[in-house]
Amino acid sequence: ASTLEKELSWIDEHIDGKPYGVDLIAPTSMAGTEPIQPTKKIKKQVPQEYFDFASGILERHDIDSTDVYVTDFDSNSFLTQDGAASIIDVAFGHPIKLIANALGVPPPYMIDLGKEKGVLTAALIGTREHAIKQVEAGVNIVVASGTEAGGHCGDVSTLVLIPEVCSVLKDSGVPVLAAGGIVTGGQMAACMAMGAAGVWTGSVWLTCAESDTPPVLKEKMLQASSRETVRSRSRTGKHSRQLRSPWTDAWESNAAPKPLAMPLQSQVTENPLAKVTKLAEIGHEGARQLSTSWVGQGVGLMSSTQSAKAIVYEFMQDYLVASERLKASLTE
Repeated sequence: ASTLEKELSWIDEHIDGKPYGVDLIAPTSMAGTEPIQPTKKIKKQVPQEYFDFASGILERHDIDSTDVYVTDFDSNSFLTQDGAASIIDVAFGHPIKLIANALGVPPPYMIDLGKEKGVLTAALIGTREHAIKQVEAGVNIVVASGTEAGGHCGDVSTLVLIPEVCSVLKDSGVPVLAAGGIVTGGQMAACMAMGAAGVWTGSVWLTCAESDTPPVLKEKMLQASSRETVRSRSRTGKHSRQLRSPWTDAWESNAAPKPLAMPLQSQVTENPLAKVTKLAEIGHEGARQLSTSWVGQGVGLMSSTQSAKAIVYEFMQDYLVASERLKASLTE
């Protein structure tokens, strides 16, 4: 919560009152009434073989793993009612215009506060069934995210998901934003043609000039093809798409233990990956090879670093070209 407060305060100070939104993770299915468990208690639930497996990956790439788990990773506080409420309170303490939940139906507390404060509530979904549940819960915007998306994602492609969700919600009055692998204006035009009211983008901004993505990861993303991502439970315990590397390959191998449920798996993976990124930034070759981050399949279309402004203008131009192409097809 303190980190979110710091980030939002910075935004408030630098955007001259322009509208912005916040994307959070507050999964309803895990927002129970029990108090937050201490991280050490969560960590003790992880079998030692998982820590040993992760440490082994590091050691095989000449990275000392003896200090990797000395510091505990706080992966569970936002998954309880108290933890979710604290970050939601921080978000609504700022002049946001939109709040989105990235994992499941937003907690009623989030939706109720949104209505009270006039803030639109959005939610990311990966199936038509999820879309229906979100509308029934009272969200204002549905973000239909296909399997091509970076981070947590489902298994239905954007091309199939968008028309499916738009069809089932056509009489609801709830707009659908398309997401998942969208990094060009042409793709945006295609989604609009299928019924979407707009698009929700993520990966395309990871390599922009203003992004705080570590340079070593930017370089890997700019060189990656669309086939160099993997959808796996090995990072958080839930399926998420990330840049493929020897780290992800190891977790996909037959020798790997089956990923644990959220939030246990993050206790295994986040500390090693943080060390990997840190070492990669100072030139450690083994760490550079292992380094990975969440990114969608659209990474194959991201080949150069541009400013955020340039990306927006390129989106606009590409959208217009695609739209004209569609219009021309009607007269042929």
